[in-house]
Amino acid sequence: MTIKPHWERLYATKPSHRLGWYEPSLQTSLTLIRRTGASRTAPIIDVGGGAATLVDDLLEAGFEDLTVLDIAAAALAQARARLGERADRVRWIEGDVTDVILPDDHYAIWHDRAVFHFLTDAADRTRYVDRLWRALTAGGHIVIATFAPEAPPTCSGLEVVRYTPEGLHRELGASLILHEHHQALHVTPGGVEQMYLYCRFQKPD
Repeated sequence: MTIKPHWERLYATKPSHRLGWYEPSLQTSLTLIRRTGASRTAPIIDVGGGAATLVDDLLEAGFEDLTVLDIAAAALAQARARLGERADRVRWIEGDVTDVILPDDHYAIWHDRAVFHFLTDAADRTRYVDRLWRALTAGGHIVIATFAPEAPPTCSGLEVVRYTPEGLHRELGASLILHEHHQALHVTPGGVEQMYLYCRFQKPD
């Protein structure tokens, strides 16, 4: 991937609440994370979490072992500034999910809202899936949101891959257990309608 300059530029020139992915609170993600039944001490990684507010909600809900990974340093800086002293309770990783080094067999929950669908190259998707499987514990959960087939073919100036539940299942690994899936309409700050597909998978024990 070579999109780091693209995201750095976006975050440097626009406040996060004006970017296409923005929601004041990621309640759908939070609900799916709670449905995993994970304890408040379970390690959670938010892939592409950047300046998103999920980390705020997870801290408020009492989750204690949180990691936020994002390719854009500017996005992480915005989140840390927003959280203030609470930022010290989070691990922050600046890196590309397709080549970042993560601890093996560590995370109980892997959350990704709107990263995987930007991986239009099959080799990047393979590297992403490899890191996911290595980093997730046996029995761990994946909470992931991508553009659904009804969504636009681009987002934030980049092409995306749109998924059905079956297509996403094949990409991430047929041996995963798909517990639930549904679609949710997101309207960008600019008024563009984007249909998201949310899925909750589980890695076999």
